[in-house]
Amino acid sequence: MRDASPREAPAATHAGWEARLELAYRRDGPRTVLDRRHSGPLLVQKPLYPEGGAVCQSIVVHPPGGIAGGDRLMLEARVGPQARAQLTTPAASKWYRTTGAPAQQTLRLSAEDGAILEWLPQEGIVFAGAIADLATDISLADDAVFLGWDIVCLGRRLAGERWTQGRLRHDFALRRGGRRQWVERTALSGGSELLAARVGLGARTVFGTFLASAASVPDDLVSSCRAVDCDDGDAAVTRLPGVLLARYRGDSAEAARDYFAALWARARPALAGMSAVAPRIWNT
Repeated sequence: MRDASPREAPAATHAGWEARLELAYRRDGPRTVLDRRHSGPLLVQKPLYPEGGAVCQSIVVHPPGGIAGGDRLMLEARVGPQARAQLTTPAASKWYRTTGAPAQQTLRLSAEDGAILEWLPQEGIVFAGAIADLATDISLADDAVFLGWDIVCLGRRLAGERWTQGRLRHDFALRRGGRRQWVERTALSGGSELLAARVGLGARTVFGTFLASAASVPDDLVSSCRAVDCDDGDAAVTRLPGVLLARYRGDSAEAARDYFAALWARARPALAGMSAVAPRIWNT
């Protein structure tokens, strides 16, 4: 897990950044092209095509390096018919402690007819004393495909920090054809009994969710994913109508990401018809 030094946290008087990034992917012949606009400190580097023109890869960058109280980040990505987009991040996001307003992040992701959308970020590290409000809304056409994950680290384990103060909320909704497929609301408080309870995090500091959604999820993919070993922590795979869902609970962001990447390597060929070409940024 990538821990940050306490001196990286900004002063409590930070007024707050407001940033918005809008990405629109469209098919242009054999290529997927990107139209973009942004305001504030949230942007993407130039479009990348490591798999050829069909898949447009975008690396989402937040130059301040951390999210402080009062910050408001909005990322909206729309993938047009038959387009293919893969979004990732270059490093872990850090949610700083605050004595004031919460930090907010909103993701609105959509994929239209025949589109493929991948959201493969690095982990988020929530400092003790952080107040983080997150919302993720994913809207898919009937035959679109989504692959993605979310990994959260509570406190900076390598720095000896325990998550005894703060708050984390995450509202997550996945819809297909306008119908809700999966909805979850996470509400955690620093030092609460739920963090240690077996029905909660079981005293573990890292947790995550992997989602693969398509018109249908075949039996052999579920079996293949259940056969994947998780080297450090607890893991499980289940299936809902049109959704393959996996969980991780442990103490290592790297173990969570390696586990989810192994699931992604199976789900991508099965659901998207593409070989599993890992983003180069994962190796830097």
